Amino acid sequence: MRKTLAALGGGLLALALWLPASAEPALWKIQGPHATVYLFGTIHALKSTTQWQSPKIQAAFDASGTLWEEVPNADDAASAQALVMQYGVDPTHPLSSQLDAAGKAKLTAFETTYGLPDAGIEMLRPWLAAITFSTLPVMKAGYDPKSGVDLVLKSMADAAHKPVLGFETLDQQMRFLADLPQQQQLDFLRVTLDDAGGATAQLGKLVDAWSSGDVVAMAALMNGDLNRYPALYDVLVVQRNRAFASKIEEMLKGSGVTFVAVGGGHLSGPDSVQADLAKDGIRAVRQ
Repeated sequence: MRKTLAALGGGLLALALWLPASAEPALWKIQGPHATVYLFGTIHALKSTTQWQSPKIQAAFDASGTLWEEVPNADDAASAQALVMQYGVDPTHPLSSQLDAAGKAKLTAFETTYGLPDAGIEMLRPWLAAITFSTLPVMKAGYDPKSGVDLVLKSMADAAHKPVLGFETLDQQMRFLADLPQQQQLDFLRVTLDDAGGATAQLGKLVDAWSSGDVVAMAALMNGDLNRYPALYDVLVVQRNRAFASKIEEMLKGSGVTFVAVGGGHLSGPDSVQADLAKDGIRAVRQ
């Protein structure tokens, strides 16, 4: 009985570290000998009316001397466009020729729904088509990357003259997708086409979960589809989370206060950044 109670107590303690203190986006604090890291999950596109900032989040941001995001220049449209043209366009292999009959039918339906030019879509590599098709429905519904948490935080950091650093470069992020084997790119495209009709409702649920700090729901919503394709999930989530955690461990060996903001999916689920940190005995405490 004592062992059972002890195990239960340990489980409750672990659960308490994940429970939201209030209905607001989740924030964690990691304490090193001389350094503090705040860990905050973001949503990359939001409606302009979405209110997410809170005194707790603002205080953590204000106390931080540096902002770390996935990339330091997500607002650099010119650089992103050049990389898209370099890695995402292939006129020699029409997109529809890489799909089976069912996939072609879904592609045609999507093009018709959103009035997309067939010739332009046919030039896209599968990974870029997947990104495009996942973005269009939610943007049509009013979700805007310019209102996304990452760009808002960057603007705040720029205004406060805080350095903005990145775990990855735009080139690296493009290459994560562009370098995927063809079959994995097609898997990514199939997931997107299958879910296109419910993309807006799915994002709405995700924003609700994120706004209330429900990381369990976020894990199911953000990573559930990718879990059907383990190799794709490993590249886009698992490997990147390990790299994020490794860099955070370096930060903790230094001094000062750092605000880390990465996509909320990286901070939820069994393969989260916090789970990787925990493997090395580093505890991220929910604030």
